[in-house]
Amino acid sequence: MTHTTDPRPLYREALTWTTGLIDNVREDQLTASTPCADFDVRTLLGHLVATVERARVIGEGGDPRSIPIVVADIRDDGYADAYRSAADRMWPVWADDHSLDATVTAPWGTVPGRAAIWGYINETLVHGWDLAVATGQPSETRPELAEAVLGVARQAIPAEPRGGPVPFADVVDPLPTAGPTERLANWSGRKSI
Repeated sequence: MTHTTDPRPLYREALTWTTGLIDNVREDQLTASTPCADFDVRTLLGHLVATVERARVIGEGGDPRSIPIVVADIRDDGYADAYRSAADRMWPVWADDHSLDATVTAPWGTVPGRAAIWGYINETLVHGWDLAVATGQPSETRPELAEAVLGVARQAIPAEPRGGPVPFADVVDPLPTAGPTERLANWSGRKSI
């Protein structure tokens, strides 16, 4: 799927879904834990902003490591605006169809632009799921979106080995009731809710 599909519409949809979740985070939830052991809600929000900034830098031909893993200088009530602003700066970089086949440097290696975007769609949905679970919001995006990303994730992120250069926890067996977004999170090592 990553070789021919234009992932930009799916990335836009993933960002829109996650923006809605960010809009509904209350300030009293910022210190809550999330299914992602590395982040509480506040740092997860800063990480989500960083992922969009990294997608922009990658599309510009830069080094994504020039952007911190967590953008930390955001007011507690400013995460939704920061996320929207990051997306507004990122989209023009990927507007040219040729950018999809250009070779770029992602944190996981040198790949075609479309593969980098697929990686950031995965990150957006998995961390969106983390945020939804942590803040008591509906944790499933549109099923077809999550299924498409899960199909790509299963090809791009090996089930074994995990850890070290493959920065994901072991795959979690999904619950029988798990929807596709939760199954995507399970593939990234998140425990079912």
